[in-house]
Amino acid sequence: MITLRDVILRRGAKVLLDKVSVTLNPGEKVGLVGRNGAGKSSLFGLFNGTLHEDGGDFSIPTQWEMAQVAQEMPETHEAATDFVLAGDTRLMGVRQRLADADAAHEADPDDMDAGMAIAHAYADLHDAGEHDAVPRAQALILGLGFRSDELNNPVNSFSGGWRMRLQLARALMCPSHLLLLDEPTNHLDLDALVWLESWLQRYAGTMIVISHDREFLDAVTNVTLHIENQRLTRYGGNYSTFENMRLLQLEQQQSAFSKQQEKMAHLQKFIDRFKAKASKAKQAQSRVKALERMERIGPVLAEADFTFEFKEPQNLPNPMLAISDASFGYGPDKVILRSVSRSVLAGQRIGILGANGQGKSTLVKTIAHEIGAIAGTITEGKGLNIGYFAQQELDVLRPPDNPLEHMTRLAREVGPPGREQELRNFLGTFNFSGDMVRQAVGTMSGGEKARLVLAMMVWQRPNLLLLDEPTNHLDLATREALAVALNEFEGTLMLVSHDRALLRSVCDEFWLVGRGEIKPFDGDLDDYQQYLLDESKRLREEARNQTDAAAPAPVVAATASDAQQRQDATMRLRPLRKDLEKTEARMAQLEADKADFEARLAQPMGPAEMADLGRRLKAIGGELQPLEERWLELTGQIEAIDATA
Repeated sequence: MITLRDVILRRGAKVLLDKVSVTLNPGEKVGLVGRNGAGKSSLFGLFNGTLHEDGGDFSIPTQWEMAQVAQEMPETHEAATDFVLAGDTRLMGVRQRLADADAAHEADPDDMDAGMAIAHAYADLHDAGEHDAVPRAQALILGLGFRSDELNNPVNSFSGGWRMRLQLARALMCPSHLLLLDEPTNHLDLDALVWLESWLQRYAGTMIVISHDREFLDAVTNVTLHIENQRLTRYGGNYSTFENMRLLQLEQQQSAFSKQQEKMAHLQKFIDRFKAKASKAKQAQSRVKALERMERIGPVLAEADFTFEFKEPQNLPNPMLAISDASFGYGPDKVILRSVSRSVLAGQRIGILGANGQGKSTLVKTIAHEIGAIAGTITEGKGLNIGYFAQQELDVLRPPDNPLEHMTRLAREVGPPGREQELRNFLGTFNFSGDMVRQAVGTMSGGEKARLVLAMMVWQRPNLLLLDEPTNHLDLATREALAVALNEFEGTLMLVSHDRALLRSVCDEFWLVGRGEIKPFDGDLDDYQQYLLDESKRLREEARNQTDAAAPAPVVAATASDAQQRQDATMRLRPLRKDLEKTEARMAQLEADKADFEARLAQPMGPAEMADLGRRLKAIGGELQPLEERWLELTGQIEAIDATA
């Protein structure tokens, strides 16, 4: 188990933890939560050994293998599969021992120790999972959203977000007793997030995770550690359980409770107003439950650095947008969405779903005038005023400029014009006070940049909000403040997010972007999660059955008779089945030889004979792998032809 007894932890002169004591038991799944700057990452440093306690006692079992996601961007031409496979430190260690023993034996064939080392290494390779290591690595890569044709692409060929996914896969590949995850969902879309949750729920070791995604924490944790005011408090249960227990504690602390009540009054005003509308507006009915849940977020809102609200739009054109037979993408050679015809009406609150790369951001960027439509028309309602939050905040921010310069320029461009003190006061409501208004944006944290983008959007008084992953750098308290502000917003909302709590609480309907089209998704997020699981199963089956480019195409011509199709299929199947029989026979012979050699290795023998058997086993492994790949290829081709016969 992991134990902290009266631990003091400092960063420089600042005390982050002051005489804290807590115990984490083997197999527990722990969510580490607290405000930004409270010390979560520093506590991770204590767990992984990069930091040491300044007082008290910290202990972790010395035999535990630890895995965590490397934070630096990988720079290598290594293939994606090999890069992830290298995360299996146990397997890599055994391979190295075998290579060292082989080298020693070649240098001195009579070295008995080298022969014994070779024999032991081959036995350990089996225990380390050498036989299925590549499929395990590739399952992780595919689960995190990569395509099967990208498995052997160089790591450097991927963008930064995808390379960080490979870092995550590499950490999951490690056979660990302790898994440390710091914001693992930041670079994931909803598809990969659902898969990751499923994987972590099966993880047998101890896990500690920092995340600002409440539904992710609820799905994968059963213990919550809360850092606040230099204290570390353990709660049994997931994030929602912690939240409820925290509410009870705050009610017993009058000073904190008073602050909570002020913020909840703001929230209650919104809930009352919306419930009043619910009897009139059909679309509001689906949101009442989500809004009632927000009555319980008082303890989180009490911690928020600020709350804000969007101003009432000056007008609400209807429809806001009319998209007619449009194609979206990045030029005629890179069309992502085709034949899109959709309308966006006043008051609609649309969640945009779909896998990474399917066109969600492309759709939003086109509506926001960041890129142009390739074909078709997008007609805007008179008086449309768009507020756009880009997935990469620097898409709309200038790194050398400070917040005051951003606001001054915005006030000149879109109005209303504001005096410097007025702009300073406005920025202060978003926690940009004092010298911060003169700080270069490029030196700010992700959360500070996100707050500035929100401030600029609020100033513009938009009637259509386009939000592309607005929560990536926001802590839980600020996310809840954003949810409150969005629910109060009286205009139209289009939201791309992997934060399911936000999607549930602010969206009435969903659009599904995928396979080159946009269509309504008839269901809620639970239905979408099931859709993702079904889609993943379908893609795996397609991958198993796909044929290579050289394989004969299935007969699908409508004019061919059934008899002719069966005859053609038989002609094409005959050589494939003959090849399959030969492949299976050779595989069976090699497997038999392998079993025989492994059994002989378990018997007493001289070092030379051991080394010889080791080399023969290695040769068998080298021959088996391409045969297994050929077997998969042949069976896939045969199944594909059978399906069309």
